[in-house]
Parts: sequence; structure tokens; C-alpha cells
Amino acid sequence: MAEKTFTVTNDSGIHARPATTLVNQAGQFGSDITIEYNGKQANLKSIMGVMAMGIQKGAEIKITAEGPDADEALKAIEEVFKSLS
Repeated sequence: MAEKTFTVTNDSGIHARPATTLVNQAGQFGSDITIEYNGKQANLKSIMGVMAMGIQKGAEIKITAEGPDADEALKAIEEVFKSLS
């Protein structure tokens, strides 16, 4: 299992466009990938789950990946977060 904590820097938080980008990236991996925020968890491959979390700018979120390509998945998701700032 691999995990990493990120701080949301996008002015609008994780709204529709960044959520879609994250979900699309997560969907390319076989690992189970979870996003955790404010005591809630969601499957990062579920657009509705991610959007329902209401993640705002400045929020700290934790991404956890478990599976055969967990490390690769986290690296790719980290690149997405860098591009969203």
C-alpha cells in the first residue's frame, strides 16, 4: 500500500474539471485508489464520490493506493495535482 497527503491549491478546490482529471488518471491503474478528506473516504475512480466530498482550496487530502501498481498510480496522481495548481 502507498499513500500520500496533498494540499489542494486550485482556487476552486476539487470542482468538476479537476475531479474529472483525477478520476480519469486513477482509472488507468488496476490498484484500488481511495481519497480521504474530512473523515470521509471515496473511491478516486468515482466522479460522483469525489465531487460529493466538496473539497475546497487549502484542504489536506490523503490518497491511498493498494494493488500491483500502487506506487505508479500515486506518482501519476501527484503529477495531476501539480498541474492543477
